[in-house]
Amino acid sequence: MAWRSEPDRLTPARPAATSRRGVLLGLGAVLLAAAAPATRPIEVAPGLFVLPGLDEDASAANLDALANTGFVIGRDAVAVIDPGGSLAHGRLLRQAIEAVTPLPIRHLVLTHVHPDHAMGAAAFADCGAEVVTHSRLPAALAQRGEFYRRMLEREMGEAAAGSAVLAPTRLVQDRLDLDLGGRVLALQAHPPAHTDHDLSLLDGTTGTLWTGDLLFVRRIPSLDGSLSGWMLELEALRAKEALRAVPGHGPPAVPWPAGAADLTRYLLALRDGTRAAIAAGIGIAEAPARVAPEEAARWRLGEAYHGRNVTAAYRELEWE
Repeated sequence: MAWRSEPDRLTPARPAATSRRGVLLGLGAVLLAAAAPATRPIEVAPGLFVLPGLDEDASAANLDALANTGFVIGRDAVAVIDPGGSLAHGRLLRQAIEAVTPLPIRHLVLTHVHPDHAMGAAAFADCGAEVVTHSRLPAALAQRGEFYRRMLEREMGEAAAGSAVLAPTRLVQDRLDLDLGGRVLALQAHPPAHTDHDLSLLDGTTGTLWTGDLLFVRRIPSLDGSLSGWMLELEALRAKEALRAVPGHGPPAVPWPAGAADLTRYLLALRDGTRAAIAAGIGIAEAPARVAPEEAARWRLGEAYHGRNVTAAYRELEWE
């Protein structure tokens, strides 16, 4: 199956005239179309659908629809994997589910608490689904939930209204199987990596590994947990028998484990470059501009997030 790596987007009609006004209007239409979130899910494997995210920062135009979200359909029920970045985004995902299947949504899985993955949960508040998270997510939500709410309001304005993370009702300490009826999703709780509360899941029926933000493709990774831990967890995930993976950001699906090659290279460059900077006596303020700039340039939004990654890596590695 060929997977589309970009969301479906509207293409403005070619203007009949080539006046300055016409060109500007045409460019404006293209920009608006580029910011529109996807509304049609892509079936990357039988019964497993992804609503692709955008490689952007949050805005009112894109509804914080930045992460890959989606759902898995069993014989009896549906599991939602990451409900989206805002109430409006979550509603788009719910509409996409209802257009595909009449089965009930019984599980709402949050791979971690970052807003682009979790703030759309409010769109599913009335469907009676259990909210499944890592056992450490409640602590992260208590610590950061209000900050994330204010941040989303700042970035999206009125478009953020109603967005919220639902309180977890089922916690994963280590492993947990969700039975959708003839289809079992194997959830795994990870030690600190991308965050300190990452979940991944494996759909054994199709050999699809849903990684959350343990895997970034195209968009630069963001380090909010442990660099060393992330490298270890990624190595363990690469050993899993899976045909494809759904990354937290990037194409709807990538071959596995080949799809982890770029992230592996980035994390290695970040670690080795930061260690070298520490050994050379380069301070934490100067390190972001000195560590692996060529590697950062390979990634979308690298200029916005690489410096933060270097700072986080520096704080972790300076005490090795």
